[in-house]
Amino acid sequence: MIMQLKNIKNISIGYSNPSLYNLTPEQFTPSYYQQNNSITGSSSGRQTAWFIKAGDNEWVLRHYWRGGLMARLSKDLYCFSGARYTRPMMELGLLEQMFQFGLPVPRPIAAKIERRGLFYRGDILIERIENADDLVKILSVRALSDADWQQLGKTIAIFHNYGVCHADLNIKNILLQKDKFYLIDFDRGEMRTPRAYWQKSNIARLKRSFAKEQKKHPNLQFTSANWQTFITAYQQDINT
Repeated sequence: MIMQLKNIKNISIGYSNPSLYNLTPEQFTPSYYQQNNSITGSSSGRQTAWFIKAGDNEWVLRHYWRGGLMARLSKDLYCFSGARYTRPMMELGLLEQMFQFGLPVPRPIAAKIERRGLFYRGDILIERIENADDLVKILSVRALSDADWQQLGKTIAIFHNYGVCHADLNIKNILLQKDKFYLIDFDRGEMRTPRAYWQKSNIARLKRSFAKEQKKHPNLQFTSANWQTFITAYQQDINT
């Protein structure tokens, strides 16, 4: 479905399901759910993602925080050039497109931006993937099987064959639910024409993240043989 925008003064809320039209700006704040005792947990990295109970479902609420040198100037303000071109709305639209393709990503719920003159702040709501952990947590306690590594290679190849370029492909953004892998956090991600140059760069970024996390977590169970199993499966399935 095409993303719709609801404008409330200096706030825009994006959604694709008409049943979400009544979402209020307050529902994009942790305090709203704290007051209603609806927060079920959180995960922390550069930014905190809040797990919240929403009826029979569980959602994830994430605020957009700047990283790197720009964070010294502003922690969460971005230049505004139109609501549909903001990072929350673009991520929401990309998630909707991938979800319709049947790719293993979280179901998109809604996004919100709040104008501040020439700038904006943003938040996004997505459906939580139940009983799933990221690869850092999993590999810190157990090894993956060869079948798992092969499945991961095939999963990344599927995304690349559709032209999905994940701007920050790393093992914190890969979840495993039993024997199924999901990709999350598509901020700055985009659809591209499948080409070897960006696909190889994406794979190189992923490999660097294994090395980076292994330095932080010496017990992380990852070997060169694991990577070879992954890359062999990826190369077998990638369209060249």
